[in-house]
Amino acid sequence: MDYLLKTEPTVYSFANLEREKTTIWDGVTNPAAVKHLRDMKPKERLIIYHTGDEKSAVGTASVVSVVAGDPKTPQVKITVGKPIAKPKTLAEIKARASFADSPLVRQGRLSVVPLTAAQYDWLVGD
Repeated sequence: MDYLLKTEPTVYSFANLEREKTTIWDGVTNPAAVKHLRDMKPKERLIIYHTGDEKSAVGTASVVSVVAGDPKTPQVKITVGKPIAKPKTLAEIKARASFADSPLVRQGRLSVVPLTAAQYDWLVGD
């Protein structure tokens, strides 16, 4: 499974992840988003999506490990991937038929969103 992680760039941006190389993704409270974090497996692919004024998929990362000792507050260690050469905006995402049923479009406030392989590939493509 692939996932998209939303972040407010003024709080934690893809540039922060590039600088730090790895981080712990935690602090998620929405029950559906928490479940997605718990379900993550090492080496799964991630898209980093900036919310706020940007509203676009900006970079890639991957799961290093998941510590789900407390099921309500899983901690996912992620490592940086690459910037997306041509970031995809929310408007572009909403225009794609492959995202019509995606929680990214249907549940706008969900901070961890599962992606199909085709959705991931389109987000990182040119």
